[in-house]
Amino acid sequence: MKDAAPRAIKLADYRPPAYLVEDVKLTFRLDPKATRVLSAIRFRRNPEGDGGPLRLDGEGLRLIRAAIDGAEVTPKVLPEELEIEAPDDFLWECEVEIAPEDNTALEGLYMSKGMYCTQCEAQGFRKITYYPDRPDVMAPFEVRVESDLPVLLSNGDKVETGEGYAVWRDPWKKPAYLFALVAGELIEVRDSFTTSEGRHVALSIWVRKGDETRCDYAMDSLKRSMKWDEEAYGRAYDLDQFSIVAVDDFNMGAMENKALNIFNARYVLASPETATDADYARIESIVAHEYFHNWTGNRITCRDWFQLCLKEGLTVFRDQIFSGDERSHAVKRIEEVHQLRARQFREDAGPLAHPVRPTSYIEINNFYTATVYEKGAEIIGMLRTLIGPEAYRKGTDLYFDRHDGQACTIEDWLQVFEDVTGRDLSQFALWYHQAGTPRVTVSHRIEAGTLVLSFRQEVPATPGQPTKQPMLIPIAVGAIGRDGTEVLPTQIVELTEAEQEAPFEIGADDAVPSVLRNFSAPVILTQEMSAEDRALLLAHDTDPFNKWEAGRQLAKTALLRMVTDGAEPDAAYLDALEPVLTDDRLDPSFRALVLGLPSDDDMAQTLADANSTPDPEAIAAARRRMSEAMARRLEAPLAELYDRLRIEGPYSPDAESAGKRSLRNAALSLLTKIDGGERARTQFAAADNMTDEVAALSALVRNGRGDDEAQAFHDRWKDDRLVMDKWFTLQVVNAPGASGAAVADRLTQHEAFDWKNPNRFRSVIGALGANHAAFHAADGSGYRLVADWLIRLDPLNPQTTARMTTMFETWTRYDADRRALAQEALERIAGAEGLSRDTSEMVTRILGSAVHG
Repeated sequence: MKDAAPRAIKLADYRPPAYLVEDVKLTFRLDPKATRVLSAIRFRRNPEGDGGPLRLDGEGLRLIRAAIDGAEVTPKVLPEELEIEAPDDFLWECEVEIAPEDNTALEGLYMSKGMYCTQCEAQGFRKITYYPDRPDVMAPFEVRVESDLPVLLSNGDKVETGEGYAVWRDPWKKPAYLFALVAGELIEVRDSFTTSEGRHVALSIWVRKGDETRCDYAMDSLKRSMKWDEEAYGRAYDLDQFSIVAVDDFNMGAMENKALNIFNARYVLASPETATDADYARIESIVAHEYFHNWTGNRITCRDWFQLCLKEGLTVFRDQIFSGDERSHAVKRIEEVHQLRARQFREDAGPLAHPVRPTSYIEINNFYTATVYEKGAEIIGMLRTLIGPEAYRKGTDLYFDRHDGQACTIEDWLQVFEDVTGRDLSQFALWYHQAGTPRVTVSHRIEAGTLVLSFRQEVPATPGQPTKQPMLIPIAVGAIGRDGTEVLPTQIVELTEAEQEAPFEIGADDAVPSVLRNFSAPVILTQEMSAEDRALLLAHDTDPFNKWEAGRQLAKTALLRMVTDGAEPDAAYLDALEPVLTDDRLDPSFRALVLGLPSDDDMAQTLADANSTPDPEAIAAARRRMSEAMARRLEAPLAELYDRLRIEGPYSPDAESAGKRSLRNAALSLLTKIDGGERARTQFAAADNMTDEVAALSALVRNGRGDDEAQAFHDRWKDDRLVMDKWFTLQVVNAPGASGAAVADRLTQHEAFDWKNPNRFRSVIGALGANHAAFHAADGSGYRLVADWLIRLDPLNPQTTARMTTMFETWTRYDADRRALAQEALERIAGAEGLSRDTSEMVTRILGSAVHG
């Protein structure tokens, strides 16, 4: 292992830096094997620091020279830092050598197919030069890049250029994790934007030759994001240039480096022929997210990495609302909750559970989690619900005014809202400190026209937190009368006690409560309700989320009976779907979501929550039978919709068109189960856009057909790396039953399987984890294959490896034979020679669930 006894970093141990940085000047003399990095950094002692020598972080650096105020010095060089006695105010000069071409971890300065690029969040800058690599050290940067490559980029605005060099100056103070550099043979796609303050901003998207025709949507998304941030938050852009660079080899989705956002190419490049509607929506969301970080993350950053949710949770919430404004808030909310339940609730229920603001970590890269991002965003949404949109906007305005240019904490964030509203938010702050998903049980009674809701809340024990305090939970409630009319418009109940009642005058003797509207809090709701009442809400609830949720609960109940008792598909559920499916007043995207069944993993967790051991194969079989029953019961309306929703004319990624395609392809997916694949084959052959092409091929593969179409897809797109990622993924994800492991194994032997590229690795090995029955195959083939590949990848790319170990996080909920096979795979990973600190921490925590749960 990299560190036999890695030291935990604790929030309680935070100390201000001993030195602050006044100004940074860097020179890069680029060379694949021997890049020289020259730094000139003005330090001054921090009066709030604890004294001591100058300590600078540094990993994998060859020190050539060091000087203080021009006099050469010989510092003490350790494996991960440099130490030297220094005066209170001085100029540090340093020259180091690094080898970007050998940097397979894709952290720091590395090369991607001949292009230099960087990834410095969270602690990659220390692999570039010696520096206090922590977010609370902020300074302006000037960067000179020297190379014979034609494009030389860094943060800020370009202030000088000449033969073989370019100089960039970023006048805004930033931490080192926001540093960026790109150099290579790139094509520039240009546009411009004029801010509300009258600043003319030159916009650029930099791509490889041949990709320049696929940048239009990303550029349009950027401009819409800039306008939205001005209108929704009063935040205008603050420099003369803004660039996005598309990179093939990238561990994450994108990075918000000041003025030079670096993106995984899959989240920039799109054309109707190569990108699906989902790709367009993700590009829009991620471009917005990274741009919004300019204020929520860059201008105001985190004091330390324990405050990661301060920038990420807030910025996720901002991009969610932006996407809702651009598309459909109802559909977007359902998609958000679906993602939250699939990823974050699962995380909260297992060995990787941690507070939104953790109290300790060994490797910070392991805390870029669904809890920090998605649950962090839910907390912001709850805050806005509690205090109202106007007070929320006043609070964010105060936050930007008070803390611009600072590195802040969650306490700083909450304080501005206490100051604006006069509210005590100390109980609300428990959402940041207590891990686990709160469970809320609700019952009701109606007395003389008054609806009385009775609530009970509990927060389950999680690793390191056996007991919890009651949370402040905003519960949005309403009620629907038996005649289908709304008798109680949405009200907010502030649940603060372990048990609590809330009365509402409804003027009716009978009604069905609609609880947790718009999913107003990230909780698990238990509410005893008859199938008849759920069908009423599915048909008549005015809240789109709860309308969808009623259908989902009907489906879960029916599937549970099929899995546990061998029951037939529930006719009442199938009957309840038709009125929603055929209601043209409803958004087609919404109707497509109603047709979707709970996932295999969702059903497995539901069974585990009921103290029943889930059988992955039985769950998959039940879902197949239910889908077939839906297709037969709804064949006529499905066929009518499929025929009617065909869009004539050129492809457009707009929300209305995408919604029609989503419903049409949901109908196709069901119809393929009973028509022998005739419609899917016809659609595949005639498709003029990637959305319809992938939908048709996926439907065929899912039903054990489509070998010829899969080969045709391969032959057509074999030279497009992003489309080929789709080809790999759809075969593994849609492989029927437990066959996915064999499919994945076969695909790893394909000549186009570049396992060192994170996108391609995830497209096969990551996709196997998304095929529940295949990954949890009874013979352990899924566990063994994933373990084999993670052991192989870890020495080259610990970050991607560690994140993919989360596929095993639910291993203890299955039967004894599967648990033994999963444990064997995990122990094999844990025992691998030279295992990275990143992966070691994750596997140790996951194996710990055998003790905790």
